[in-house]
Amino acid sequence: MPSASPPIICSGPLDRRGFMRIGLTGFASLSWPGLLKLRAENAVKPTRERTAIILVWLRGGCSHLDTYDPKPDIGSEYRGPFKTIKTKVPGMQLTELLPLQAKIADKFTLLRSMTHTGGGHPAGSLQMLSGDPDPRDKPKPLLPDWMTVANSLRSKNKRSSPLPNYVGVNPIINYDSFTIAGPGFVNAAYSPLAVLSDPSRPDFAVPNVGLSNPSQLARLNDRMALLHSLDKLERNVDAAGEMGAMDQFESQAMTLLTNPQTRHAFDLGKEDKRTRERYGMHRWGQQLLLARRLVESGVEIITSCLDGPQCGRVGNWDDHAVNHNVFEALRFRAGAFDQAVSALIEDVYARGLDKRVLVVVSGEFGRTPKISHVASSGAGEASAAAGVVQPGRDHWPRAFTNLWAGGGLQTGGVIGASDKRGEDVAEHACTPHDFLATIYHHLGIDSAKETINDFSGRPTPIVPNGSPIRELIRM
Repeated sequence: MPSASPPIICSGPLDRRGFMRIGLTGFASLSWPGLLKLRAENAVKPTRERTAIILVWLRGGCSHLDTYDPKPDIGSEYRGPFKTIKTKVPGMQLTELLPLQAKIADKFTLLRSMTHTGGGHPAGSLQMLSGDPDPRDKPKPLLPDWMTVANSLRSKNKRSSPLPNYVGVNPIINYDSFTIAGPGFVNAAYSPLAVLSDPSRPDFAVPNVGLSNPSQLARLNDRMALLHSLDKLERNVDAAGEMGAMDQFESQAMTLLTNPQTRHAFDLGKEDKRTRERYGMHRWGQQLLLARRLVESGVEIITSCLDGPQCGRVGNWDDHAVNHNVFEALRFRAGAFDQAVSALIEDVYARGLDKRVLVVVSGEFGRTPKISHVASSGAGEASAAAGVVQPGRDHWPRAFTNLWAGGGLQTGGVIGASDKRGEDVAEHACTPHDFLATIYHHLGIDSAKETINDFSGRPTPIVPNGSPIRELIRM
């Protein structure tokens, strides 16, 4: 009995010579399903689209009970004055402060079971942004934040955009005198391009972006040539790698100055007036509109801190009674917050960005479920005159909520739960390490395997514990 024909091994697309070598006899021995399998195995594999993230940061900590995790049936010691409203998702309720987000609840998921041990603003921020488990406040980070880590790791892959890969639109940097974000032992070149001015102002411009005057460009090129001719520094003694960082800064600065695409990305005047008004003609709305424009222009890591005058007297979400009447402060800022966040999420879906772009809304912690009553330290927006007793809520890291939208994630629901008073996690506790692992997962970074060398050259895990939140991720 003759032996069977040897199998055809196909390791890639066939050229003409390969086709002739196999011959018609070999192909004749294949069934129709076999031909389809052969074609599928040798098809060009599609490249994975580069993902991006926009982190909307509520500096100071948002009250979860008065926004995303209402408890309408608890006593007056805990319950705020706001009514509970239905959302587009059956069973998910928000407070009346967020009617626009309620209408698009199918486009996001609420994680109501975040918890950590950082009771102060610096410690809470460092836990959420860098994974530092230390419950104590410290003046500056010991670990790099996830934004610079991701920027560093992703810089190994070539990009087509002339824009920096990490931009802070009103960036996360400080809390009072404490530094809450930074590169740590990652090269400083991976820090953000910081947009500090107010995008809602008619004269908004980002310094050193997009020179359009030909004579200015010519002078700049002449000066750069002179600088290079005078550069006599010995780079081989640069043990800390600072010259490498300077080179990257210089290259980035030149690109920002000379490439017309960069000027276009920051030009909100290119947007339709109705679009700008939908986000809100205020700082927060235009910050998030700019974030959307940047992500469409190829920026992959964007942070935008919602703070300042729109928060009330003290300029943040830190609604102690000495600072604000917590309920008046939430009323004061809710309209702009609801408008800007809902417009961003709507646009991510309407413009086909929802698989590629992840939007996360969070602060460093929540606020105490039990309402405190303390004398105000001064009059202003959302605060009574000094000495007048008013309600407040204090720091609360034991249970709080953040919002996840887009990113190809599972949306339209709630993950986890706090207890009946919103004091502790009752179901599916998630830590900052889980939070960070989920972000890294979206960015295509395996946080269980990736390490970065610290100042001594020792490999340090980017997330020592924790794993991506499986209920968020489509399997």
